[in-house]
Formats: sequence, C-alpha cells, structure tokens
Amino acid sequence: MQYGLSDEQQLFRETVRKLAREHILPRASDIDRTGEFPWDVYQLLSANGLVGVGMPEDLGGGGADLLTFCLSVEEVARVCATSSLIIAAQHLGAMPILVAGNSEQKRRFIPAIASGEKLSAFALTEPDAGSDAGGTKTRAVLQNDGYHISGTKVFITNGGLAKTVVVFATTDPSKGLKGVSAFVVDGQSLGLTVGRIEDKMGIRGSQTAMLNFDDVVVPEEDRLGEEGEGFKIAMRTLDRTRPGIAAQALGIAQGALDVSLEHLKQRHQFGRPLVDQEAIQFMLADMETQVEASRHLLYRAADVVETAGFDAASSPEVTRYSAMAKLMCSDTAMKVTTDAVQLFGGYGYVRDYPVERMMRDAKITQIYEGTNQIQRLVIFRNLLEKGAL
Repeated sequence: MQYGLSDEQQLFRETVRKLAREHILPRASDIDRTGEFPWDVYQLLSANGLVGVGMPEDLGGGGADLLTFCLSVEEVARVCATSSLIIAAQHLGAMPILVAGNSEQKRRFIPAIASGEKLSAFALTEPDAGSDAGGTKTRAVLQNDGYHISGTKVFITNGGLAKTVVVFATTDPSKGLKGVSAFVVDGQSLGLTVGRIEDKMGIRGSQTAMLNFDDVVVPEEDRLGEEGEGFKIAMRTLDRTRPGIAAQALGIAQGALDVSLEHLKQRHQFGRPLVDQEAIQFMLADMETQVEASRHLLYRAADVVETAGFDAASSPEVTRYSAMAKLMCSDTAMKVTTDAVQLFGGYGYVRDYPVERMMRDAKITQIYEGTNQIQRLVIFRNLLEKGAL
C-alpha cells in the first residue's frame, strides 16, 4: 500500500486527481483573477460527494475517514487552492456540530451541509480575539425567546455566503474562556449583516468577510453543548480540521513542484535544459524531500486524529499531531512555492505562470486555523504534558 493507503483510498485519490485536472485546473487562474466565489466548482464538488466526504454517512456525508478527506483536499489544492478550501471550509463549519451537537441537532443541520445544499462557516475570530479566543467580545444573552447575539466577527471564510454559521459568543464575560459558548446560527437571520469583504493576497476566490450581529435571536435549542463549553468545542473542532489545512498546504507544495519540474525540463539555457543544471537539481531534491516528509507526517496525524473519533475529548497526542502536521506542511508550502518562483526566474513573477499564485495562496496556510506561532506553542506545551522534557 503506497503511503499506507488502502486500494480504495488510492483509487479515490486518482479519481479526485483526474476530476481536478480536467475540470478545476482550467478554471484556476480565472478564479484567482476575478476573485469571485466559484459556484460552478462548488456544484461540481457537491455533485461528486466531495463537500461532505468526511461527514458521517448516516447524515448524508461520504463516511470517509480523515485521511481520505485529506486526500481530497490535497489533490484539489495541487491545481487550485481556492477550490480545495471549499471542501476544507465546509468540513470546518460542520465540525462543531459533529463533535458537540446532540443527535437532533446533527440530523437537523448536517445533511444540508454534507450534500452541498448549504454552505457553512465557522465564526470565532474577532478584531481583538484572534489567537486569544478568551478576548471574545461578542455577547449572547439568554432571554425569553432565545439567545440574543451581538458583536462582530472577522476573517470568516464563506462569510456572507454561508447559510449555516457556527458562532462563538460569550455568555459570561467574567469567566473568560470558560464563559464562551457555541451556537448554530441561520446565515439569513434578521440582524446578521455582512460588513467588509476582504480583498486578499491569495485564495482570492474564497469569500472572506466581516459579519455583524445586531441582536440576532437564536433559539436555545441551537446552542451546542452547555454554556461555557464553546472554547472546548472550538479546540476539539480545530484538532480535527487542522489536518485539512495541512493537506491544502501539501497540495499547493506538490503542485508547485509538479509545474516547476515540467517547466525546467522544457526551458533551455546555455544550450541545455535547465533541469540538467546541478544547482537546480539540488533545489528540486530539497523540494521533493520537504514535500515527502510533510506528507508522511500529515498521513500519520490523520490516522492519530481519526483513531480518537468525533466524540472523544482532545488528547495531548491528537492536539500535538494535528498542530505538527499543520505547522510542517504550511511551512513547506511557503518554502517550496518560493523556490518554485525562483526556479521560474522572471516568468515566476508574472501571472502567465501559476507559481506566483501558488506562493500567494501558500502564505495563508501559515496563518489561518491557528498561526504557526500558536502551533509551536501547542506542540511545546504538549511535549511537557507527555513528559518529553
């Protein structure tokens, strides 16, 4: 089994690779150029069962394990990072419901997300609460008709497009992290408006927006878990979704290596193909080594997280492997895409070639779902917990 993949997983990977190359690759540069959400790609992925591939089969998903989910993200990201984020963001929006929702909530919300009927979003970040979730200022106050939510969320993937939004708001500001709760909010609720839509450096076809909540009423039965469990729900969610971002980063890196090698075989300097130059061979060897090392760590992390299951509380091992995979794959993506631009020379700096887009896309993987500085803190703290130091 290649990389420990089953025959079924290898066939799945090849199927997604073919779909991506034939139908998404031709759209990639235009998606980046226009900065518009690719509804056609979303429909394509939905029709092929990929937006819900990692969600439970009895809830309308594909029932795939985490590694298979990561394979889908990786293969799409090889040709278009924006398109791969459609899969990863849908998974992120559903995950709090999957890890903390009761059976009724799962039946009510997940099938529409898994089928692609509704886009989902995860709304945690605020202007003063990014890495510091304890700084959450969005308030949720319980009244007779439900919770009234007011506040602002920023950098929300699918913001303004998502019909199902998991929102984290404080129900008891005096308790800091222990006062944060999680809610499933209808994206078309009265009082929920879209603020600034970000003009981004990369993943330009994915809409990233500010969401303003002005006395948005949410039924009490749409709270996930108990009051004060929101931060734990968010962390359990990210433990299961960070491997997806690692897979996106890995796919970007592999795609950059693919196009670089092909370009260097075809382009000649000093009377011979550039690929024959020893200095270039050394760079390609380093890129290949970094990509392969990252892939093995990611696949191992996916196995560790999958073994823990949806219902398990986060463990030091799960958290550590999830963070390590995200850290290594995203750092590799940035290094490999930067080297790819260098290998293309002047051509790498112009938009006629894909590597400059790949480099811009790679950068966000070091930032979202927890910056790599936060990942390093997580890894170190878990080293202490397991008694390694």
